[in-house]
Amino acid sequence: MATEQPKDTSSVHGTSELIEILKENDKSKVHINSSIEIKALFFARARDLTGLSKTSIEMPEGSTAGDCMSKLLTKFPNLEEISNSMILALSEKYALESTVLKNTDELAIIPPISGG
Repeated sequence: MATEQPKDTSSVHGTSELIEILKENDKSKVHINSSIEIKALFFARARDLTGLSKTSIEMPEGSTAGDCMSKLLTKFPNLEEISNSMILALSEKYALESTVLKNTDELAIIPPISGG
């Protein structure tokens, strides 16, 4: 039984032509950036500063709670007032800023609470 030999394509296309074809094929690829939808919930002073109890925000896939918070601070600069003392909760559990978000997560912005 004879083994099949690779076909020689050099007679059909020269090396430089093949490189150009590969470059063109690469340019035609569509790059889709996946995004996720996060619901941000504002409580107490955070609600006062934003004027909202909740909002939806689109984030790139792989974003962290900290990334989302940065985007919220850009959208609602008044939140800067409490940014050093607020706590984040992700889907009803306390979360670090390094926690990676998933689509449809709820990120709660909890300001410092005082009372007696």
